[in-house]
Amino acid sequence: MYNHLMPIRSYEIRICNTCGLRYPLIENHPFGTRCPVCIGETRVVISRGLGVETRALNRQKEQRGKRVAVLLDNIRSAWNVGSILRSADGFGYTHAYICGITPTPDHEAVIKTSLGAQDSVPWTYHKDAVDLVKGLKVEGWKVYGLEEDARAVELGYTENVAYESKGELLIVGNEVTGIDPELLDLCDQIFYIPMRGEKKSFNVAIAFGIAAFALQNQTVEH
Repeated sequence: MYNHLMPIRSYEIRICNTCGLRYPLIENHPFGTRCPVCIGETRVVISRGLGVETRALNRQKEQRGKRVAVLLDNIRSAWNVGSILRSADGFGYTHAYICGITPTPDHEAVIKTSLGAQDSVPWTYHKDAVDLVKGLKVEGWKVYGLEEDARAVELGYTENVAYESKGELLIVGNEVTGIDPELLDLCDQIFYIPMRGEKKSFNVAIAFGIAAFALQNQTVEH
């Protein structure tokens, strides 16, 4: 049986001799060498090894010189949680606060989507995000929310201002209801991502990635 939690060390690019489908096949996948579309025989055109992720090479947390965390406020989807953790690892986040009904990183779907980031990004679970954030602000953290709100400023257009803080916390909220209103009231700054199409918002995991990238080299003023 194929175990998706096992590390993948190699893959092949195969082409179906019958229908012409070109696709990747990772080692030990249950598809075997038959075409996943027409079940025809396939041939290998490329065979490659996959690089092993090395924390010492990929980790930028020590280089940042500050703590940067994400708070997941009542995220419903385990898939979104895993994706956010994966992005948090990539941007060097030092902690993930899992709050309310958000699935924790020991959930199978979170593990599958995060691809190991549940082990490289420290996390804690908290029932009440408002109490948590109040405590972090007392410690000196700056808190930012990602939400459509009358107080929000467009992401990427805030004046750069130097400040000192214990850390930075970015809050992302529920896929339907957004961030808890009391959490928004605690934010030092609220950001929104401008939308150019017909939809009013991005998927929460996509939105987090956009915001994390935009904020990684930017400081903001309350």
